[in-house]
Amino acid sequence: MKLRKLNCIVLLCAVFSAAAQAAPAASSCDARLSAGIPARPVDAISGTEFVHSLEGLGDDAREAAILDQIDAGNIPRFQRRLVPVSLDGDSKVVVCVVPDYLAIGSDNDYFLAPMRLETAVAIARRFGFVLPTPKIVDAVYAQSSVQLQPQPLPASDTMRTTAYYWQHKRMVRQQRAAAGIPLGALTAGDKKDLVLTNRLWTMRDRVAIYGWHLPGGQAIQPLSTVHGWHYADYSHGVRLVAATAYIDGAARPILDLLGDTRSAPLLSNEGAIPQLPRLLDLLGRGLIAGL
Repeated sequence: MKLRKLNCIVLLCAVFSAAAQAAPAASSCDARLSAGIPARPVDAISGTEFVHSLEGLGDDAREAAILDQIDAGNIPRFQRRLVPVSLDGDSKVVVCVVPDYLAIGSDNDYFLAPMRLETAVAIARRFGFVLPTPKIVDAVYAQSSVQLQPQPLPASDTMRTTAYYWQHKRMVRQQRAAAGIPLGALTAGDKKDLVLTNRLWTMRDRVAIYGWHLPGGQAIQPLSTVHGWHYADYSHGVRLVAATAYIDGAARPILDLLGDTRSAPLLSNEGAIPQLPRLLDLLGRGLIAGL
């Protein structure tokens, strides 16, 4: 058993080292892109304390608590330092992303927080971010200096419980600690992504998820809209992408790029997402199912 664990750690370190060498150099992201995230309160609770506060709460109350904590700025310091990710096509495109999935707590004690689509979109819009497209998720994984081995837990009704959320967070934390991975390194492989897709216009009562890549780049989760829009489980993560992208060095709003049939292919394999600002407004206010 110990030998197997050691082999897994060695494999993880090898993936970390190889990815770090392969990651392309890019200019740093402007600190002003994350200026919309409130400062963490001096009396903010830790990730562990937050999870304990959820004991006995139902799904709706837990979701409200997640929103309250993140909206108040209770996220780790390292998640405010954005990392550039390149998408190459006819033009050089760079997006700036949070280095790991959104968390609650401090650098020393944080909780990777799965959440509903409505909550994720509301937070992103308040802070000046968007959710990624599947194409951006692929680029993040390919350029991550840390490519963690996915750790699926047994599928059951408990997948949506706080206990499962916390168990998976501890597993990911142990992976990072075993490999000596520094905070702030671009990390992928630990969660699936909530994503933006054209399907959300025609499947208005669903959530879109994608990713959880294996070493080599294959995604465990193809783009899926199987689950209802209130669904969240332990495997889901929220990767915030700054609302400003750069094309050949020129700043452009991502929403404009994704809404334009000429520029959308730079960021999405599905073409333009029509009326995206309206769609996000509806999603963020929990109105999408009523359209």
